Amino acid sequence: MNVKEQQRSTWDSISAGWARAMPQFERGAAAVTAELIRLAAIGPGDRVLDAGTGLGEPARSAAEAVGPDGLVVGVDLSAAMLEAARGRLTGLTNVELHVADLEAVPMPPASFDAVLSRWGLMFAVDHVAAFAELRRLLRPGGVLAAATWAGPAEVPMMSGGYAALDARLHFPAPPPGTPGPWSMSDPAALMGELDRAGFVDVSVAPFAVPFRLADTDEYAAFTRSVTPPAVLGMIRERYGDEDDPATWDAVGAAVADRRDARGIDLTSTALCLRAVAP
Repeated sequence: MNVKEQQRSTWDSISAGWARAMPQFERGAAAVTAELIRLAAIGPGDRVLDAGTGLGEPARSAAEAVGPDGLVVGVDLSAAMLEAARGRLTGLTNVELHVADLEAVPMPPASFDAVLSRWGLMFAVDHVAAFAELRRLLRPGGVLAAATWAGPAEVPMMSGGYAALDARLHFPAPPPGTPGPWSMSDPAALMGELDRAGFVDVSVAPFAVPFRLADTDEYAAFTRSVTPPAVLGMIRERYGDEDDPATWDAVGAAVADRRDARGIDLTSTALCLRAVAP
């Protein structure tokens, strides 16, 4: 199974879990959507591509911004994620969803006024090729506005639980260059890739994502929802049950030091990029 087939299989398998976790995730992630729409200056009548739309954000928010005279097209490698997204987009007539590879979107050049992507581009196998494809799809002067993650130490919402699971399961190290959540965490390298893809007026800035959960139990439940079945199988094999209490207690304990009077502060850092098609 090649990398993209593995990605498709993984995202298909966790689509239902991510759908369950969306209410918790959107508490912080909605602020990033608003920032991307601002960076791209999306307005009524615009045509927008949401690259790696997953469960349909920022596609849904962009559809509200472009209004009935605009169009939003969401593309994703995972058909199961798109099926889950359709349920969240019910009632919107200006959104289309299509299965597509970010490096080869089957649409004509200059189809869009803006491209948005919220934590989808890091999974591209060839970063420069993916950026070049998005540039091809933009009209001259069109804007790419996207969010990637900073390094794992700056993203406790996603990395705390993974680190706790790794400590109990000892995941094998991925091969060098494997796409994943931290593959675009270096701002200088990210700007260089956008430059090589032909974009101009490139900028990358940190953005504090205000994630907050009620308690460590809610964090453990969130992490379990977005954990791939293959990892749950490893827990079952090693500890007898994928709901092994000690495992999920360890996940909650990983963020216990972030407790304050209002719950668990999981503020994480995204890198928000803006780039213009010449």
